[in-house]
Amino acid sequence: MNLRSRNKVSTNFSMSSMTDIVFLLLVFFMLTSTLISPNALKLLLPKSSSKTISKQTVSVSITKDLEFYINKKKVPFEALETELLSAVQGEEEPGVILHAEKTVPIEEVVKVMDIASRHKMKMVLATASK
Repeated sequence: MNLRSRNKVSTNFSMSSMTDIVFLLLVFFMLTSTLISPNALKLLLPKSSSKTISKQTVSVSITKDLEFYINKKKVPFEALETELLSAVQGEEEPGVILHAEKTVPIEEVVKVMDIASRHKMKMVLATASK
């Protein structure tokens, strides 16, 4: 008597679907990680072809209405220096990235740069890529 079943179970495992999923996840995370800018307001920046390599710890933004922000927190200009010093407190080499819109007068930008210079902070002016 032949008691064997006619349906045979395959013991092979196909990895093709698993590799497709891993590849799609890799592409998704690579694309989304380049779009993240955590400490920046939406400003219309001047254009430049240079790039910043060093790590910046604090972001200072100046809007066209001359409103000052430190890491998305609105700060009056009179309190900017003390707030900036408290934001970089404990940093060995504090770095500040300055986001200023195109229409902001250069005097306002220089005021912020002067504060950073007096306290020996590294200052980088953010620009939009061409």
